[in-house]
Amino acid sequence: MNYRTLGKTGWKISEIGLGTWQVGGGWGSPFNLKVAEEILHAAFDKGVNFVDTADVYDAGLSEAAVGEVVRQRSEKIYVATKCGRRIQPHIHETYTIEKLRRHVEDSLRNTGLNRLDLIQLHCPPTPVYKRDEIFTLFEKLKSEGKIAAMGVSVEKVEEAKLAMEYEVVSSVQVIFNMFRQKPAEELLSIAAAKNVGLIIRVPLASGLLSGKITEDTTFSKDDHRYFNREGKAFDKGETFAGVPLEKAFPAVEELRELFKGDGSLAAIALRWILMYQEVSVVIPGASKLSQLEANVEAGKLPDLTSSQMFEVKKIYDKYIRAEVHDLW
Repeated sequence: MNYRTLGKTGWKISEIGLGTWQVGGGWGSPFNLKVAEEILHAAFDKGVNFVDTADVYDAGLSEAAVGEVVRQRSEKIYVATKCGRRIQPHIHETYTIEKLRRHVEDSLRNTGLNRLDLIQLHCPPTPVYKRDEIFTLFEKLKSEGKIAAMGVSVEKVEEAKLAMEYEVVSSVQVIFNMFRQKPAEELLSIAAAKNVGLIIRVPLASGLLSGKITEDTTFSKDDHRYFNREGKAFDKGETFAGVPLEKAFPAVEELRELFKGDGSLAAIALRWILMYQEVSVVIPGASKLSQLEANVEAGKLPDLTSSQMFEVKKIYDKYIRAEVHDLW
């Protein structure tokens, strides 16, 4: 495992972390604590020392499982969780420092940890990023010893830019992958200049970049890849990175051809993200041990060539850019 620095925190974290949106079950499946604990222990055994969760994942069960396993380990595991999505209706007017403080304290109890390493605003409405009192709250929570650091999870690059104006913000979590390349043009260099760590989520575009989803693939009605393609439940950019499937499939085929014989497309897609040194950690999810093992192995792949990087951008420009670039 290779390790990188998470911005101004100075923490040395594994460049491949673990996202826990679907740990212990998978989208549309009931939560299985035993499976979650197996995956978490296996990840930590392989050198992963950064795990990302949220209070809303499986109604707190994911967060509780993370806390339980981390407390069983002797090595330092950095736990990142999130707050804000429980606020309903999810509009900036309903965001208050009282609610956010209560949610942070709920996460402390739920994880059983004495302090949260990283608390992140969980994709709040854009106006929230302009409210000084919100960020002042996290400075207070830090001084109280309830959190070690604060970050934001964003939908849009512009939201990341707004958040990074606040000194308390140590990290930005953003969607960045072969099908969502805007951060490479507008965010990475700014984050590096401000010493803000970058946490990369949805690295495989909800499985599109695994190359295993086809026109015949079906999803359960409880899977966001079934019900959220048009953003009916939350931002559609979280589902397939916002890419229409009819545009994605020909792009995936060209990527397959480009990397023919070089390994799995999923592993190469993770390696592509790690080619950007501004990235601190990528957090692919895993609902089974085989997925975790494949994710970790991706970090051992050789660097992509400049020619391969150029060709990936060409494929993005040809099929995907017009669909997603200006939306997020």
